[in-house]
Amino acid sequence: MTDWKETITADQDVMMGKPVIAGTRLTVEFIVERLADGWTEQELVQNYPGLTPEQIHACLAYAAEMLSEVQMYSLPLRRHA
Repeated sequence: MTDWKETITADQDVMMGKPVIAGTRLTVEFIVERLADGWTEQELVQNYPGLTPEQIHACLAYAAEMLSEVQMYSLPLRRHA
């Protein structure tokens, strides 16, 4: 897995503290959303000069690690009478 720790930073003064690609205002959330919308890695790189495939991979690695730490709980369905 890609080591994202050198690429992804969070600073309260940049994008309200959301994780971003270091030195940019591109949030991990934005990159992952574009990919979920069907954008290709190539389209991202073409539309955001300076963005590299390695940075995109770091965003995905960061997201994967954060999701691995989330605990999900099933809640019983409530039926209204």
